[in-house]
Amino acid sequence: MLLRHSKDAAVQQTNPDITCVTPDAPIAAQTHGGRAKCLQRLARLNLPVPPTVALSFKAVHAIAVGDLPDMRALLSQLDPEALLCVRPSSEDGDWGGPRAVLNIGMSDAMCAHLAGRIGSEAATRLYLRFVESYAIHVARLDPDMLDDMPSDPDEALAFALRVYEDEVEEAFPQDPAKQLAEVLRSMARAWDGTTARLLRQAKGAPADAGLGLVVQEMAIGLGRGESGSGVMQLVNSKSGARQITGRYLSQSQGRDALSGGKEALYLERDPRGPSLEELAPEAFAELKSHLSLMREKLCEEMQAEFTIENGKLHLLDGMRVARNARAAVSIAVALAEDGIIAREEALMRIEPRALNELLHRQVDPEAKRDVLARGVAASPGAATGKIVFNAEASQAAAARGEATVLVRRETTSEDIRGMHAAVAILTERGGMTSHAAVIGRGIGLPCVVGASSIRFQTVNRKLTAPDGRVLKEGDEITIDGTNGEVLFGRAPLLDAGHDDSFRVLMEWADDVRDIAVRANADTPMDAKMAHNFNAQGIGLCRTEHMFFEEARLRVMREMIFAGSSADRAAALERLLPMQRGDFADLFRIMQGQPVCIRLFDPPLHEFLPSDRAGHRELAEALDLPLSKVTRRVEALAEYNPMLGMRGVRLGITVPEIYEMQVRAIFEATIQVAREGVEIVPEIMIPLVSASREVELVKGRIDAIAAAVRNETGQNFDYRLGVMVETPRAALRAGDIAPQVSFLSFGTNDLTQMTYGLSRDDAGRFMSEYVQLGVYPEDPFHTLDLDGVAELLSIGAERARAANPDLILSICGEHGGNPESIGFCRAAGFDYVSCSPFRVPVARLAAAQLAVRDKIGGILHQATEI
Repeated sequence: MLLRHSKDAAVQQTNPDITCVTPDAPIAAQTHGGRAKCLQRLARLNLPVPPTVALSFKAVHAIAVGDLPDMRALLSQLDPEALLCVRPSSEDGDWGGPRAVLNIGMSDAMCAHLAGRIGSEAATRLYLRFVESYAIHVARLDPDMLDDMPSDPDEALAFALRVYEDEVEEAFPQDPAKQLAEVLRSMARAWDGTTARLLRQAKGAPADAGLGLVVQEMAIGLGRGESGSGVMQLVNSKSGARQITGRYLSQSQGRDALSGGKEALYLERDPRGPSLEELAPEAFAELKSHLSLMREKLCEEMQAEFTIENGKLHLLDGMRVARNARAAVSIAVALAEDGIIAREEALMRIEPRALNELLHRQVDPEAKRDVLARGVAASPGAATGKIVFNAEASQAAAARGEATVLVRRETTSEDIRGMHAAVAILTERGGMTSHAAVIGRGIGLPCVVGASSIRFQTVNRKLTAPDGRVLKEGDEITIDGTNGEVLFGRAPLLDAGHDDSFRVLMEWADDVRDIAVRANADTPMDAKMAHNFNAQGIGLCRTEHMFFEEARLRVMREMIFAGSSADRAAALERLLPMQRGDFADLFRIMQGQPVCIRLFDPPLHEFLPSDRAGHRELAEALDLPLSKVTRRVEALAEYNPMLGMRGVRLGITVPEIYEMQVRAIFEATIQVAREGVEIVPEIMIPLVSASREVELVKGRIDAIAAAVRNETGQNFDYRLGVMVETPRAALRAGDIAPQVSFLSFGTNDLTQMTYGLSRDDAGRFMSEYVQLGVYPEDPFHTLDLDGVAELLSIGAERARAANPDLILSICGEHGGNPESIGFCRAAGFDYVSCSPFRVPVARLAAAQLAVRDKIGGILHQATEI
């Protein structure tokens, strides 16, 4: 039995599933939805909220299956002369719900009653709006049936009532109880419909998510004095700046508030036109005061939905201010600086991956998208440019000041210069750890890979989209690497937005996190970016990317064609000063922070041309017969080069490369030490699978170190380590650990070898595999905790047992993922390393993990009032 709602004091509730919203009613977001809970919080603040009844998830589910509550008892809790509205109240506002239905209770008698208060025309228009809404959303009539409505309000109402009666074969209901019952039934069934369920599941809602409903007396915002309706908040939703924003539709200024007119009055005094502050100064001041109180007591920036009726303010609803990532950071920091929430809670309120919106340009979410195709969202951000099909064209266009999108079937190391010159990358093949994806993330370049639905015709220099549209070289497209979309033409973009609030949030994150974050950086530009994002050193420098400039590539090719060790060493001697300069620049930029340099890793064939024309050009450059060049290229070809002569295997069989590199590292160390930059370089051996490999390389490195010390008379230290990227290295880590200072797990290749998956080709079927539940997530995107992570755990445990002082880290692309960082902290790793643009994400994720541990997973919630 429902009790009559008292406007003066809370009354004892007897039915928790259908209850008046009072300060002490048994209402929770998990049982009645977020809107009902927020209205209760407003009631606890003694704000002017109209009387409201909340229906729980259980009650609404019962309504959906035909078990209606006692409508008379429900209505007895509300003013019989008031119009009503019903609004959805899901647990999470982002899950949506059926649209609100307003003006319930309008009838012939109510229209006549209201005419004396608000005027005959206004009352008639209210009635008309309700008939239209009820006919379309409750009776489910075709909206087209009401298209030919007369312009005169009285005639229009008569027309709408006649259409309803003809189609439904009964007169429009005049009983408020019947109207309310049908509205509740319609909204409850709409929530349980297949389309609605699929839509909310796409937004992250569980399949069995419940819906609550709130039935509220309407303050209609119409009257003889100043009346209107609107929404207002105290912050800008895009920047987070303190700024009153919103809209107000005023009846007294001639705005068509009844039909939701397009024009809205300014809220604050403004020379461009009238404002709410001028029309209703007391209500405006009261509204600002209420919003400030809501901010303080609810620990959140809130938006108020309100009406003003004859100068009197009514708060219809309060909701969390919608915001983008930039505003979310600004709001969280401001709340913490004002002492409303703790710094730790401010950190917890920001989704780490959302920081990508601050670090990169994005497609305006409100802009219309002309999507050509979709692929793997490999590197976040967005950019527009003209299509080019090779690195040379990209570089040439950059020299002319033109923005380009580099389109390749898949990129290789030869494309590095073209990638740097482009504004975005699109590939037909590849996944999250393909070459294009890794380099794109490293240099902050938007990238979509695995766009296999597009037909790539690189020889003819054109693309054919799935819908048949053909794009040629020079046509403009926009790459949205955040969402994995290829858009036709020039899409509106929003600039990156990291500001003082972002800097403050990152400082707070650094104060609490307990695992270091380094960056993967291959060039001085990468290192500068890493330093700007406060990376604690370089965890992976892939030196092979330093060899693709024209002058260096020529020397590399001479070395490959050299016939003896002495000839190879002579060719590499020309690269030595270049490498020394590279490393010295890195050391200077990082200002004494650790720099981990991975020795040469790729197979040599990547430095040779693959077509006949390239062979001819190389023969001319080296002054060799074409046949000799062709034979050498064919001799270096391998069926599976990524499992062939590369990494430490190349370093052992062609030792001159590693000898040149380590000499360059040591000489650069001495050079910057004279400039006052003290550094202990870290040298990493790639693709190790046996302890003996480490012994052989370590012996040569130690010999080069001794030689450089003797030649220069300068002493220096260095650390030697191994990149664990083969399963055998992880299993035999106990044998390797005593010989080295650190182990860094390269999870890109380790995942590839553990699964037997090509990281460049898996993108073709990975989405289907995830959809079918074969894998819970793409293992190249999210660390596989059941398989790959177990190898990491085994390797870490065995290595630490053999060498307790060993430094452990992860340097694959998983190093920037919050889930992977959680694993690394639990396994006792010392640091993670990721692409420079992912460093802030990793810093925040690490801080959040530390906060959760500190407070036992129970976060501070907004104080219950």
